[in-house]
Amino acid sequence: QKMTVQDVPHAFPTVDVPDHAHYTIGVVILLVGITGTLGNFLVFYAFCRSRSLQTPANILIINLAISDFLMSITQSPVFFTNSLYKHWIFGEKG
Repeated sequence: QKMTVQDVPHAFPTVDVPDHAHYTIGVVILLVGITGTLGNFLVFYAFCRSRSLQTPANILIINLAISDFLMSITQSPVFFTNSLYKHWIFGEKG
């Protein structure tokens, strides 16, 4: 027998959030995602173009920039889309 969230009352308490809050958060996340994507791409680009920046210490910075870049391009669109629809749109498996 498969249990669902509906079988366990108060497992995930919900709060009624006004529509404008969803849209405001969505826009903020979109701006953060765009800024993060462009900013981290520019850091990576500058590192690759300039020999003087290619030091062992800067490899840590590039590692962080690449990780942040990947998070920006994968998570921001998902969060933005869900904020516009005001619920999780990718189904139970998603």
